[in-house]
Amino acid sequence: MKALVYNINVPRFVLLKAVGSVLKNLYYKGPLATVKLKDVAEPRLPSEEWVKIKTAVCGFCGSDQSLIFLRDSPTASPFTSFPCIFGHEVAGEVTEIGELVKDFKPGDRVAVAPHLDCRTRGIKEACDACSQGMYGSCENVARGDLSPGMFTGICSDIGGGFAPYLVAHKSQLFKLPDSFSWEQGALLEPLAVALQSVWDNRPENKDEVLVIGGGVIGTMVVKALRGLEIGCRISVSEPSSFHAEAIRESGADHIISDGDLLGAASALDKSARYKPLMGDDIMMGGYDRIFDTVGSSSTLNLALRCMKVGGVMSVIGIGHDVKLDLTPFWLKLQTLKGVFSSGEVEIDGSRKHVFDLAIELVENGKISLDGLVTHKFPIDRFREMIEVNMAKSRHKALKTTVSFV
Repeated sequence: MKALVYNINVPRFVLLKAVGSVLKNLYYKGPLATVKLKDVAEPRLPSEEWVKIKTAVCGFCGSDQSLIFLRDSPTASPFTSFPCIFGHEVAGEVTEIGELVKDFKPGDRVAVAPHLDCRTRGIKEACDACSQGMYGSCENVARGDLSPGMFTGICSDIGGGFAPYLVAHKSQLFKLPDSFSWEQGALLEPLAVALQSVWDNRPENKDEVLVIGGGVIGTMVVKALRGLEIGCRISVSEPSSFHAEAIRESGADHIISDGDLLGAASALDKSARYKPLMGDDIMMGGYDRIFDTVGSSSTLNLALRCMKVGGVMSVIGIGHDVKLDLTPFWLKLQTLKGVFSSGEVEIDGSRKHVFDLAIELVENGKISLDGLVTHKFPIDRFREMIEVNMAKSRHKALKTTVSFV
């Protein structure tokens, strides 16, 4: 079968970093490319707790784009293994089950939660994170029966969704309602990330909330806030008029199109703006909660400056190495929270996986995923998909996917 395979090593990393800034297409075309379409064998079940899935749709994530262009820090490299088949936003049909799989059968339509936690790795004594239901932050992602890999798509033993077939552990599977399209199934993973981030940094109805970045995750954060019926006022910083309109339709109250976060914060009640001897202004007052889906030095520094005393910022975006002026952080007693993947949350005294919560909110009409997938590509047009994602505003692209149906 044809699959999109990602591979990188130190010599290629160094060479691409040297020439890729001038010739960006070298990252995905030619002999140095980090991703290539290759013939690979169909996967086999790693154990009797696994199933084989015929891929229907797999979303192309911003993190995939970052990996292709080597924008991520090498710090995470011990928790990945190469070569690997890309793709972690997966919906498909079960075609084969292991003998220990009881709740699923061939023909079931499923979405895949990509985290490769203790359960998937055959580790009987769960780590502290998994014991608390934080499967996306498992401490054993470089141990157990599988090669290192935080999630499906970056583990050399477990193929991802950019292939006609993949395998998944029974704990990763969530049945799709009959009313769900394949595209909705593939969108459950980014929606779950957004729901987890909102649950972990839940605003009050009276709060002023800022979302930095109006791409898919930013849009999902707004949808999550509204789907959970949180009555806060939501401002979104997004320069693209196309993406701004989409996020306004999702429930945003105010769009900041010029990037002037300090100016927008100055208009809030009880806010005051101060000018240092040098550098950017700093606010007293400002936003109660911030969700940064970009994660750059610029956005993080501005966010700290326009967030109020005791404010909480969730960093969802995976950006380059950043340099921070931590003065606002300690001066205003702020909190920074990391966001990665999803797990279980406590609702009415019991645990529920965020994937189940996402399915419930969509099925009940609290969250709409209609219209988010704007471009679908067969696997052999992956280079075109990458180029669309390099210029999403020009192509009027929200979510792009690889489709096998």
